[in-house]
Amino acid sequence: MSVRLDDLDRKILRELQEDAGRSLDEIAKLVGSSKTPVWNRIRKLRAAGVIAQPTILVSPEALGLEACFFVLIRTAAHEADWQAQFLDALRSRPEVLEAHRLAGEVDYILKVRVENARAYDRFYQSLIAQVKINSVSALLSMEEVKATTVLPVGPIKSEVRAREARARSGGDQAPTAATRSAASPEP
Repeated sequence: MSVRLDDLDRKILRELQEDAGRSLDEIAKLVGSSKTPVWNRIRKLRAAGVIAQPTILVSPEALGLEACFFVLIRTAAHEADWQAQFLDALRSRPEVLEAHRLAGEVDYILKVRVENARAYDRFYQSLIAQVKINSVSALLSMEEVKATTVLPVGPIKSEVRAREARARSGGDQAPTAATRSAASPEP
């Protein structure tokens, strides 16, 4: 179920996703509003479940977690008991950052962060000792080329109007005073 968001909600969400550690004053200034309405919007977005959990991102390499594996799992067991056992096994392992049940030939994909190949092998041996799995394939990520937790929040009307005005006036030229004022928040 989606929640109806207006431009101010979208601006607030964009800023919080970029840096949830910003002060309320800073967020209010960035979105062109004052503190109280921004605080009220944040509370409403939390209550509606739009803001799930503020968090920080930690560098895996700084913690010595240099190896990222994508683990493809196929199983012949699709019963509720097996699935519950499998999910319990995953939830108890902090090295599993993500787990997705898939449609298609592969049943599950896991994102696993560990120190090195030996640590992955320990994880793998422990998992298959705990849960019966038909087939496991592990893919080592050589380089993370894009990673983000920032979700697209949808268009902000003032920004769309500014882009349209630029397009009408000659394309992707530098913004003029008129297009900057069209993109700035209205009081």
